Amino acid sequence: MKTSGTEALKHAAAARALEFIESGTVIGLGTGSTVRPLLGLLAERLASGDLRDVVAVPTSEDTARRCREGGIPLVTLAERPVLALGADEVSPRLDLIKGLGGALLREKLVAQAAKRFVVVADESKLVRRLGTRAPVPVEVVPFGWDALLPFFRKLGAEPLLRRGSDGSPALTDNGNYLVDCRFARGIPDPAALARALAKRTGVVEDGLFLRMARVAVVAGAGGVRLLKR
Repeated sequence: MKTSGTEALKHAAAARALEFIESGTVIGLGTGSTVRPLLGLLAERLASGDLRDVVAVPTSEDTARRCREGGIPLVTLAERPVLALGADEVSPRLDLIKGLGGALLREKLVAQAAKRFVVVADESKLVRRLGTRAPVPVEVVPFGWDALLPFFRKLGAEPLLRRGSDGSPALTDNGNYLVDCRFARGIPDPAALARALAKRTGVVEDGLFLRMARVAVVAGAGGVRLLKR
């Protein structure tokens, strides 16, 4: 369960990240608990008129619903975002693991299309080596998904199919399965892992966001700081 202290850090990071948003821009909004405080703050700024003409590209149906509830206008990815906001782990090089919320494919599409990608996180997400704490989510097609498990193990992972509360396979918004690949000692070469996953038929996308983020807004006990690549 998330602690109130963790929620306070997420709120602080969201408040600082909001400063990157300017009136008249298209922004990409990530998915998960770290982004939710940002949605609330953005909705307040739009309602008060402090920000105007901001539209958003949501990376999941959950984020889209929250945006509609908050009065944040939505557009498609045909409108190229100026800024993408949204990480489950952050390395010193600002390489990321994302997708524990299940929206890694859409998040990566938006991050690649955006002119600038800003990470919002609390200090618990900082690691020296990717994969130390969080597994790498891998989105796979449902057909033959279990035939991919030996391949993941050869890469050094312990793969586990993500399941819903009823025990059935959890589905992404794209109708695919998610396999969480955990590495006991972290990932020694994230780039090599990403290349191997990209070549494998049946793998739709992975949660490795490498050399994409320019800035990380990180909140900790000592305040909010900016990390830059």
